[in-house]
Amino acid sequence: MAAAAVAAPWQPQEEGLREICGLLELHISPTSDQPRIWQQLQHYNQFPDFNNYLAFILTRAEGKSLDIRQAAGLLLKNNLRTAFRAIAPSYQQYIKSELLPCLGAPERHIRSTVGTVISVIVQQGRIVSWPELLQALLHCLESNDLNQMEGALDALSKISEDIPEELDTDVPGLVERPINIFMPRLLQLFQSPHAILRKLSLGSINQYIVSTPSALLLAMDQYLQGLFLLANDPVSDVRKLVCAALVQLIEVRPRFLEPHLRNVIEYMLQANKDTDEEVALEACEFWSAYCDGNMPTEGLREFLPRLIPVLLSNMVYADDDEALVDAEDDESIPDRDEDLKPRFHTSRFHASENREEDDDEPVNVWNLRKCSAAGLDILSNVFGDDILPTLMPLVEAKLAITGESAWKDREAAVLALGAVAEGCINGLYPHLPGIVAFLIPLLDDKFPLIRSITCWTLSRYSKFIVQGIGHQGDHEQFDKILMGLLRRILDTNKRVQEAACSAFATLEEEAAEELAPRLEIILQHLLCAFGKYQRRNLRIVYDAIGTLADAVGAELNQPKHLVILMPPLISKWQQLSNCDKDLFPLLECFISIVQALGPGFSQYAEFVFQKCVGLIQTHQLAKVDPVAAGGHYDKDFIVYSLDLLSGLVEGLGGGIESLVAQSNLRDMLLQCCMDDTADIRQSAHALLGDLARVCPVHLHPRLSEFLNIAAKQLNAYELKDTVSVANNACWAIGELAVKVGPEVSPIILTVISSLVPILQSVDGINKSLIENSAITLGRLAWVCPEVVAPHMEHFMQYWCTALCMIRDDIEKEDAFRGLCAMVRSNPSGGVKSLTFMCKAFASWHEIRSKDLHNEVCQVLNGYKQMLGNEAWEQCMSTLGPNVQERLKKYQV
Repeated sequence: MAAAAVAAPWQPQEEGLREICGLLELHISPTSDQPRIWQQLQHYNQFPDFNNYLAFILTRAEGKSLDIRQAAGLLLKNNLRTAFRAIAPSYQQYIKSELLPCLGAPERHIRSTVGTVISVIVQQGRIVSWPELLQALLHCLESNDLNQMEGALDALSKISEDIPEELDTDVPGLVERPINIFMPRLLQLFQSPHAILRKLSLGSINQYIVSTPSALLLAMDQYLQGLFLLANDPVSDVRKLVCAALVQLIEVRPRFLEPHLRNVIEYMLQANKDTDEEVALEACEFWSAYCDGNMPTEGLREFLPRLIPVLLSNMVYADDDEALVDAEDDESIPDRDEDLKPRFHTSRFHASENREEDDDEPVNVWNLRKCSAAGLDILSNVFGDDILPTLMPLVEAKLAITGESAWKDREAAVLALGAVAEGCINGLYPHLPGIVAFLIPLLDDKFPLIRSITCWTLSRYSKFIVQGIGHQGDHEQFDKILMGLLRRILDTNKRVQEAACSAFATLEEEAAEELAPRLEIILQHLLCAFGKYQRRNLRIVYDAIGTLADAVGAELNQPKHLVILMPPLISKWQQLSNCDKDLFPLLECFISIVQALGPGFSQYAEFVFQKCVGLIQTHQLAKVDPVAAGGHYDKDFIVYSLDLLSGLVEGLGGGIESLVAQSNLRDMLLQCCMDDTADIRQSAHALLGDLARVCPVHLHPRLSEFLNIAAKQLNAYELKDTVSVANNACWAIGELAVKVGPEVSPIILTVISSLVPILQSVDGINKSLIENSAITLGRLAWVCPEVVAPHMEHFMQYWCTALCMIRDDIEKEDAFRGLCAMVRSNPSGGVKSLTFMCKAFASWHEIRSKDLHNEVCQVLNGYKQMLGNEAWEQCMSTLGPNVQERLKKYQV
């Protein structure tokens, strides 16, 4: 009998190798056609052994350049991340067997890339399916060959960073978990004469601080001793990791540091002054972590006189800070696309407040200066005015330094005053007039970064300055700040413009009605800025105008204000194409203006309505035919347009009817309600509900389609991900029910079957959705009691509990009209839930509608007669005294 043929080991074909190496060479060349080359490389993915070629080039193609071999490794990593499990087991094995001998490759770049690929394989295939890896790592660590030790540690550190839990699991065939085997060896390497081994071993263990496996718990004393040993390491990367470890420990395992706390604080104070800024930054994180971690504040108090000067010193701009590049008159230089931050719009959500504040810090790179200011801010919130005796003499000394070379010190002092504005306000408040008087001239300082930080610092005090108007009627100080910020809005430096606009927006939010008498001059400045700003800062002007509209409301609705405000905004909209993303902040601005003006917006309504409808049409077309639409599809154009139309409907009420009648909005809206994007469906159903309120007649021809689509949004299985869509759909159904009455009857039972599970799961679902569900159920019961009443026993208790949560308003009245109508239709169906019903009636502070009040009285008295006095009294005795007291107003 012939012996079974043994499959020959895989070998690359010379021609294939040559082709792939040629493509990789082109791929890393800066002058080649990158998309075309990438497409060709992707084409090779259809060959099952393509990844074998990449592994071969990475590990064995010694005649090729390091760049080509590394490129092969990185492409291999990306392929394995997405398709490792789909690769034939024999090819998986080939790739693994090629990687392990290269852990100790002579070239560091190859070792590092091999470590990265190994980590990805462990992520995808688990450590248990690669026992040879653990043996190879141990072998390398014990070899005393620097390359092998470094390669093994590099792979271990990447596994520890990406999937630390893999090394803390039981592996068949091993007596101990891998981390238990590696931990003593890693700790031993803290004493290695080679900096790279000290760095990699410490970095690996640091990844386990949060999960703290038993291997680290048992070795915690040794680990801490190792940290203290490495604390003054000559290599800054090692010192940085020591600081990072201590910060993490104080955050998640503070009890281990408590016996050593004084020494740790002393060390961090020194490290905070390290000549390497990255070490100093890592150390600086310690103070915030300490204060946030419920550590005893007294432990830090004695160090404040030494800590505060270090923080203040580190708040001075470093010579290489990229913000210094902005220190010039640059208002006429156009912005690049990469200067524009992406914008995130929150879709309209009925019955919620969901406007998040942006952190509009102009340069968003975290550095020592910002970390030090944040640390000072947190210290001021923890220790309050107690830090002022140390801080203020230092601030005053910096502010007193004259001369051009000392401007950075003066700037840091102004930053410090802003950082402690909230935490130390009690101690600073009596001196506020003096602080403001000192800051106002700095708004006109020669140095742009002093002007910009002064804007920010004044904004930090704006709440207290506005409070001062209320207490002392002191408008002079407020007016000085207002005019100072308006001057800076027209600065010639972009960074100052941005800081002034952001500071002014903060002042607007605090001042609200105080701005009304000053509206004309504010609008003149903002619209002057509108004419001179480049694209990035123009977005901030839109925000400032929107915030102004939110703050002053109907005060804006005066011809002298509108003639300044509206023509430039409309002109700008006319200049922008339907696919220009600069429209987003403009649309958001219009939403605020429409809400502020209400019916006063009617003269601009036709223009805005047609523009919004045009935007929706363009992007519904762009989804299927970008060429015909003249640009690429972007869902946000549709979301913003729907939200602005909702604002128009809300503001103009019935005045919108003629515009709706002459448009194809109904059919477009139906499409949006069915869109596969949740944000679009959310805004579409909000608009559907708004239109139902003011002109339901125009929805009528497609009413059943709207109702069926809205009902589908209540599907419980999808609710977790689309709760906001369900919320708006639920509300829209209720609004439609009130307007069209019994015509909703075909979908009532479908809707109720979705609403009941929502009402039952009070804990896990959005409060607004529960309230809207309770209101909509009541509205359906009001218009079609004969359809709903036969099923009331299934939901009365949950429904009444939800009704108790709703504040007194017209929507709650509708819901209770439904409750009364249902009880009249099926009184016996409510008997078992009578106590819940009584609590719901008692939840009213006052029912303003006399009709409804009388209906509630009739329902309660009807049950009293039905039950008889004894059973009624028994029912009342189960209710709390507060509920019984409130029910007296219904004469029972």
